[in-house]
Amino acid sequence: MENKCSNNLINPNWAKHGYIQVYTGDGKGKTTASLGLAMRALGRCWKVLIIMFTKGGDDYGELYSFRNLSPEIAENLTIIQAGLERIVYADNKSEADEKAIQRGWEFAKKAIKNDEYNLIILDEANIALDLGLIDLKEMLEVLKNKPEEMEIVLTGRNAKKEITDIAHLVSEIKPKKHYWDTGVAARKGIEY
Repeated sequence: MENKCSNNLINPNWAKHGYIQVYTGDGKGKTTASLGLAMRALGRCWKVLIIMFTKGGDDYGELYSFRNLSPEIAENLTIIQAGLERIVYADNKSEADEKAIQRGWEFAKKAIKNDEYNLIILDEANIALDLGLIDLKEMLEVLKNKPEEMEIVLTGRNAKKEITDIAHLVSEIKPKKHYWDTGVAARKGIEY
């Protein structure tokens, strides 16, 4: 199969403008939507960075899938996990959580400033902001000064109004019905 990325069939200046997208709300599918976008961008030879805030560990189906991409696609993908192996809430956040998230945030800031990627997904950044693990003013400053052609996506519940105000696209995912409400536990391949 021919590598489309190596023969310049794809125009990297897709629209000469990148946007800020936010996927938020209490419903299921925010990370899933952003990862679908990542796959679409990779298929168009974009350089993609995914930083998974508040998510550590190895037991995520998407990580298994990304590890098995073709070499031509995989060379355009970087994934950084910036979290511990647990879910972070206001009542259990720790200094270790803050350090892990700050490492990821420092990586993101450098990548944005250096214009290293076409698409950057800051998965669960809204949660990190809501918990005070990333400074809101600093995030706003970075987003407002992003490179013109770079697309940036923030996911997670509780998106700050200041973030949604500067975003170009905001999708709020609301639950109408969820099998979790009947006691069904998170399932491999569906929730992780």
